Amino acid sequence: MNGNFPANGQRFGLPTIQGVVFLADGRNGEPLAVMDSIEITVLRTGAATAVAAKHLAHVNSRVATVCGCGNQGRIQLRALSRVLRLEKAFAWDLDVSRVRALADELSAELGIEMESTEDLARAVPMSDVCVTCTPSHAPFLLREQLRPGAFVAAVGSDSPDKQELDPSILSSGTVVVDVLDQCATIGELHHALEAGLMTREGVHAELGEIVAGRKSGRRSNDETIVFDSTGTALQDAAAAVLVYEKAIRDGIGFLMT
Repeated sequence: MNGNFPANGQRFGLPTIQGVVFLADGRNGEPLAVMDSIEITVLRTGAATAVAAKHLAHVNSRVATVCGCGNQGRIQLRALSRVLRLEKAFAWDLDVSRVRALADELSAELGIEMESTEDLARAVPMSDVCVTCTPSHAPFLLREQLRPGAFVAAVGSDSPDKQELDPSILSSGTVVVDVLDQCATIGELHHALEAGLMTREGVHAELGEIVAGRKSGRRSNDETIVFDSTGTALQDAAAAVLVYEKAIRDGIGFLMT
């Protein structure tokens, strides 16, 4: 169970997401573990983007732009660097101090050139990949900013009133979602549908269909692809199982008896 507290950072110096994961044996319901959900949710969100980028980003992607320089921005860039040979990344946020902190930290850690930017209109056209992970309620990424063949991972929208992308980005490109019903209700897809720019039938695939080989991934070098990532409880559960199994192997944590 996750709760979203947008003012946490400013008011309390705490992460936005707060909650717990309760893990039980699927066979008999026996309680196995209670975990803080923050790290699990943040990491699995980055992992989902990495899986999507592996299948949907251009194989020669070298430059990325990360919009939103909080914890999720860091995880997103770390995850992308696992599947793409990034050489440079732009970092953008309304809070300039967060931009500089992220750029300084990840430049050394990932061994790539990091550039702080206040101008998306300059950074995005130079980027092969763009990740948006902000709490924005109004679109800031515009269709005309994207270069042909760009891969966009929209991560921030997890409620109907949140929005990061101009809906025409979706209607003019190839849309891949994590869960169609959910994205049609609370994701970037929701806004494109509401604006009448596309239909649910216009969605190319769910990411799981592509990973399983039932639908195609990238089909051309100039295909602009949007991954609408709203997050799923199943991903949290799968990640929690991995954490639990590792804790058992390593003998760490407090086990429930």
